[in-house]
Amino acid sequence: MEIALVLGLLVVAIVLFTWEKISVDVVTLLLLIILILSGILTPSEAFAGFSSDFIIILASIFVVSGAMQETGVLDRIGAVLVRVAAGLKHGALMAFIMIIVGTVSAFMNNTTVTALFVGPVSGMARKMNVSPSKLLMPMAFASIMGGTCTLIGTSTNVAVSGFITTQDMVPVGMFEITPVGLVLFAAGILYMFLVGRHFLPDNPEASLTEGYAIREYLSEVVVVSNSPLIGQHISETNLSRLDIRILQVLRDDQSFFPHPYLVIQAGDLLLVEGKVDELLKIRETNGIQIRADMLDDADLLTRNSQLAEALITNGESDLVGKTIKSSDFRKRYGLVVLAVNRAGQTLRDKISHIELRLGDLLLVQGTPDRIRYIRQIHDLAILGEFTPVLFRFKRGILTVGFFMLAVLAGSLEWAPLSVCFLTAAVLTVLTKAMTVEQAYGSIDWRLLILIGGMSAFGLAMEKTGASTFLAGLITDWLSPFGKTAILTGFVLLTVLLTQPMSNAAAALVVLPIALETAQALGANPRSFAIGVMLAASISLITPFEPSCILVYGPGRYKFSDFFKTGSVLTLILLVIIVLLVPVFWPL
Repeated sequence: MEIALVLGLLVVAIVLFTWEKISVDVVTLLLLIILILSGILTPSEAFAGFSSDFIIILASIFVVSGAMQETGVLDRIGAVLVRVAAGLKHGALMAFIMIIVGTVSAFMNNTTVTALFVGPVSGMARKMNVSPSKLLMPMAFASIMGGTCTLIGTSTNVAVSGFITTQDMVPVGMFEITPVGLVLFAAGILYMFLVGRHFLPDNPEASLTEGYAIREYLSEVVVVSNSPLIGQHISETNLSRLDIRILQVLRDDQSFFPHPYLVIQAGDLLLVEGKVDELLKIRETNGIQIRADMLDDADLLTRNSQLAEALITNGESDLVGKTIKSSDFRKRYGLVVLAVNRAGQTLRDKISHIELRLGDLLLVQGTPDRIRYIRQIHDLAILGEFTPVLFRFKRGILTVGFFMLAVLAGSLEWAPLSVCFLTAAVLTVLTKAMTVEQAYGSIDWRLLILIGGMSAFGLAMEKTGASTFLAGLITDWLSPFGKTAILTGFVLLTVLLTQPMSNAAAALVVLPIALETAQALGANPRSFAIGVMLAASISLITPFEPSCILVYGPGRYKFSDFFKTGSVLTLILLVIIVLLVPVFWPL
């Protein structure tokens, strides 16, 4: 009865997760309540998953990734990827990302690799006007498949190698599984390029601030008198590396076309066009400033001042037909205008000379009180407030350093991986890369509940004997069809068990039964061990795999998106394992 109850709950959970009318964390907690009330698990067993090392690792990765976002590091990495991948269409871009991520994942833990790339790839998607949902799931899949190429690609491989040594078997070699792993990786990229990408949802980011980031604004930049840029060619400066276009260089009463060999002089006024986040990074570039920021007005330009996008909505407004200067905008509204956007046009005049029109968008800066005041009048409509991500070099570099040291220390086993990542997370707060409130806000608590709860569900399957029961059924049903059929059954069982259980846990549950069965059949135990090990790393049907969990929120995916995209790929990879394992490790 306990086995029937646990398997029944598993089916119900998968149905509810797919249905998505009830939040996945609520479903998970309901399952735990039933398991406790039925007596299958004690409260301590049910809640033990929430204190596991992996929960600490995942929460810490959320914090460190959030700090990288706050300091602008992820945007910089994304900008590099954009330059390298410029001109690629969606399919080629997706394959490019998968190759990079999978290659790195072969030598690093796949969860860590996904955490490292999720921010840059999201930023890359924004800059290239592609929905992050079109790239993040393939990226997660690539990190998982890349982990099958070497022994250290995933903790599951290491766990299986350690277990078989207790059974008087030779441990798995560093590159022993590489030939099969490369075939799995290549097949995954090919499938996603030809078929899988058509199943990916198109989920544009919903945040209003992302709308600002895709609009092109005209702004004015001034080269200050002590600027290190003076005497340099435009193409040699830090300005050339920002994703902005220089439309004109104004010098005294002269106007110059911004050719690469134009020498910058003190006092030059540059008319530039670009997205808001790039324009505001000018503040972090030595020697140049947005013109409005040079105004000596402490009330307008305090550190707690805000940015907002104001739309001219009233055709009879005094603003229409006037310039920002002639309308006395700054005195009238208590705000400064940083940039102007006019749909469908590239503006090439000084901001102070532009006659405003109905529908113009103004990027304004001022105190929260003044922005609230604007909401109460009819000439302008505030579409939303915007908090720019500026690159804080020292804190950003420190954050990256903390992350890489955590990876190195954990890989070399100087300290437990959970302690390494937790230390990195704490250090990001202590160095003020982010506040304590931002750190807590960066953690996706819903996903932590999902992982902790499903870990307990895996314990329930093991405790009641449900997993052993399923293994026994496989042996009984498939023994008449030979050793390959039984290997296929264990590979399939491992794939299925990785849904409610962690990959390593599923492999270690199935492995003893598979090895015992192999010996009883007179088959090669190593073939079964390698088959189970690889099968534990190819389950892409649901977002329960940690790498998939990390992209679930940023990609705004549904549970069903993983099933549609990953189920066929999982089946293809499963067939490859069944065909190739007996070739490299004869039965």
